[in-house]
Amino acid sequence: MNDKYDYIVVGSGSAGCVLANRLSANPATKVCLIEAGGSDQSLRVRVPAGILSLYGNPNYDYCYFGVPQPQLNGRRIPVNRGKALGGSTSINSMVYIRGAAADYDEWASLGCAGWSYDDVLPVFKRLERNLLNQDSRYHGTEGELLVDNPRDPNELSRMFVAAGKEAGLPENIDFNAASQFGVGIYNVTQDRGQRFSAFTAFVRPVLDRPNLTVLSECSVETILVSDKRVTGVSIRHKGTHTTLKATREVVLSAGAINSPQILLESGIGPAEELRRVGISPVHDLPGVGKNLQDHVDGMITVRSSSPRTLGLSVANLPRILAAPYSYFARRKGMLTTNYVEAGGFARTRHARAEPDIQFHFVPGYRSHRGRLVEYGHGYAIHTCVLRPKSIGEITLARDGSSTTARIDHRFFSDEQDAQVLVEGIKIARAIFASSVFDEVRGIEMLPGKDVRSDDEILAYLRAEALTVYHPVGTCKMGDDAMAVVDPKTLKVRGLEGLRVADASIMPKLIAGNTNAPSMMIGQRAADMILES
Repeated sequence: MNDKYDYIVVGSGSAGCVLANRLSANPATKVCLIEAGGSDQSLRVRVPAGILSLYGNPNYDYCYFGVPQPQLNGRRIPVNRGKALGGSTSINSMVYIRGAAADYDEWASLGCAGWSYDDVLPVFKRLERNLLNQDSRYHGTEGELLVDNPRDPNELSRMFVAAGKEAGLPENIDFNAASQFGVGIYNVTQDRGQRFSAFTAFVRPVLDRPNLTVLSECSVETILVSDKRVTGVSIRHKGTHTTLKATREVVLSAGAINSPQILLESGIGPAEELRRVGISPVHDLPGVGKNLQDHVDGMITVRSSSPRTLGLSVANLPRILAAPYSYFARRKGMLTTNYVEAGGFARTRHARAEPDIQFHFVPGYRSHRGRLVEYGHGYAIHTCVLRPKSIGEITLARDGSSTTARIDHRFFSDEQDAQVLVEGIKIARAIFASSVFDEVRGIEMLPGKDVRSDDEILAYLRAEALTVYHPVGTCKMGDDAMAVVDPKTLKVRGLEGLRVADASIMPKLIAGNTNAPSMMIGQRAADMILES
């Protein structure tokens, strides 16, 4: 391992892997990609259905929890974030969604010139290798990121689409084209039924570049700053403390939790807050850690006796026993599922022009007790608020001699989010009430048949709502006093040699899953660096 590089990229997730690829394309440029987690070379990562063994597993997940949420009965909400090569793309559901055109136009209107939909669409197309012959006005075929359909969707996923149509929603065969509205089977980032993470797409093919160093099991402790210029990072690599120098730049791509945490622990952030936890301010930047947004989510889960759904049962034993052969011989069967094969976007009565809720349909039983695996069969639907008004923050808490990230979503602190989610649950129930589901009809376990009124649904959500793990915004770009990075460069304001490029720079949460938009941000950052 060298101790000096031109560029140090912190985090091997969606954005960081794109950056490492692009910056190391010049053989004269030395690049180091740092990842706190370990290897992604495991069947539980590569096989889509292995996702159930990744959430909450400290070998692959940071296993964060938020602070108690006053509007959610004081509950602490789990915050799953990937901790392995590939970051969260090694543990996510592989759904390929970019967000709505209006999202990016809103960014531009908030002082982020150059980030409108017309600006970012060519970047999405450049990254994508679409295998579905979808509309070339919206899709690319020459990029590294494979986009495909699920190999073998469960028949209930098709039933969900049919039920959505019966409930008045159109079928949408491409959520990344002209409109998100409607229901359909989600596109996924997979290669013939195998997870295709950011690391698989952008880094693994170029690991033989002598100018690219990848350090796994390596944690950044602080960023080194001298006279308002970042010179490198202090790290702990496999138990050893050392420093790495960056002759040009350090780029933080550690995600919406870890990027602000690293800045704060380095003395970069709100000065008074830093002093309160015993950190000497190096650079007073009030917006670091603020503006946290995420998709709050409510679930309906139905227990059915039908073995046509995914599940553990004696009746399903033949399919379970055949699953390894089906997968490894033909890339078919139960192991190909990403569990959220279908879904879509709808409008509640609170929506304006764009959908304000998203569905993730699960063709298997989601435990009413919160277990990852529950015996038996059923199906479930997750409904999330796409454009939340509740804003939280990341701060530091002192734990003895060290600090930890204090994650406060402040879910439902804006009452409209609660109202939207109550209406979303009603729409989800209308889909499940369709005659299409009659042949697999079961008992609604959550919220339960007796939970009918708005007040009862809201009480249920306060007791059970979670998140779909799309945190953004904590190092936002913009031109106001709380902006952390310049939208034209993604440079941290007031410092030289430091940029942030990941979901934390989003000024507003996009309507959908955040993997693809984070890759787009990584590409934009690489272009900015190379052009300068």
